[in-house]
Amino acid sequence: MEAYKQIDLNDYVQTGEGGTALTYNHKDGKTLAKLFMPSVTADNAIREFSINQVVYELGLPTPKPIRLITDGTRYGAEYELIQPKRSFTRIISQEPDQLVPLSERFAVLAKQIHQTPADTMRLPDMKELVMPWIDKISNLPDNLRARINRFMDSIPSTPTCLHGDLHIGNIITDGQRDLWIDVGDFAYGVPEWDLGMMYYAANFLSAERADNIFHLDNDTLKAHWTAFAKAYYGTDSQEVLNAEVQKLQPFIFIKMTFFVSKLCDGKRPLSEFIIQYLDKALPK
Repeated sequence: MEAYKQIDLNDYVQTGEGGTALTYNHKDGKTLAKLFMPSVTADNAIREFSINQVVYELGLPTPKPIRLITDGTRYGAEYELIQPKRSFTRIISQEPDQLVPLSERFAVLAKQIHQTPADTMRLPDMKELVMPWIDKISNLPDNLRARINRFMDSIPSTPTCLHGDLHIGNIITDGQRDLWIDVGDFAYGVPEWDLGMMYYAANFLSAERADNIFHLDNDTLKAHWTAFAKAYYGTDSQEVLNAEVQKLQPFIFIKMTFFVSKLCDGKRPLSEFIIQYLDKALPK
């Protein structure tokens, strides 16, 4: 792994924990290190860093990527440290009256991504990113695998940008700029991929994971989705919003299958929960 620079964690202070990685601030106050859990391979960390470089070079607001790093066990990368910074979720947890304004602001930022033409030579099609990981799942029933394939074939490869892990925990602000973080799955395609991720994060997490990842309770996350959806779709009509959520169902659970496989390198069986929801969500 010649591309990786060995770091000494004694030079860093842990500052955050996400679903797949821990973050550390360097004591010099200039950089942030993101190290993935041991189950995430070195090659996957390289891929994420490369995508970060593309997003930064496209001029989208994200911290500058600096170098690949390892602590000897885990792999990741070092980035520009944004200071002072607060995540939107941290602001909402500390200032509940900011829930609606920040959710609406987040909707504007999400639409800006979805209206940005993608560099399709340097970014992956979300379908091509997702499918190899789904193919690794060993216990996916054959009929569901066939239905996933048919559904994926029906989705256009729209050449507009996607964050890839769109949720309100992946936006920070320094008071002047709003910056996207965790852009390793940045890709292009239809916005339902991102919106399905948003809906899942706001409506399906356990109370423990909601608190660990977002510092918010489940009711607050659901209220966030409601405010976001009204702003993103430009309507207060519950009938229209319900119809939009219905369109997201296949994307939600195909993306969850992708995340499960990616997290364990395809070695963990898919849960019965996701299998049942896939069966309900996919067109027959």
